[in-house]
Amino acid sequence: MANSIAAGAYELRFDALLADRRSYSFPCDDLGHVDLDSLTERGRLNYFYARAMIGVEVAWPDVRAQMPH
Repeated sequence: MANSIAAGAYELRFDALLADRRSYSFPCDDLGHVDLDSLTERGRLNYFYARAMIGVEVAWPDVRAQMPH
């Protein structure tokens, strides 16, 4: 799992339900597993917040191929 996350091939994306809210995305593997140990403290807080806000502020997450920067 760590190899596909480290490669940055996928992201778990929580899209905002409302226009004035933010979306969240996190590196993950092809199954949507996020390596919490690789996130910063702020990243972990954002991840748990996004999960708690499914259906309230964000949509159910999608696993997407990351776009090259």
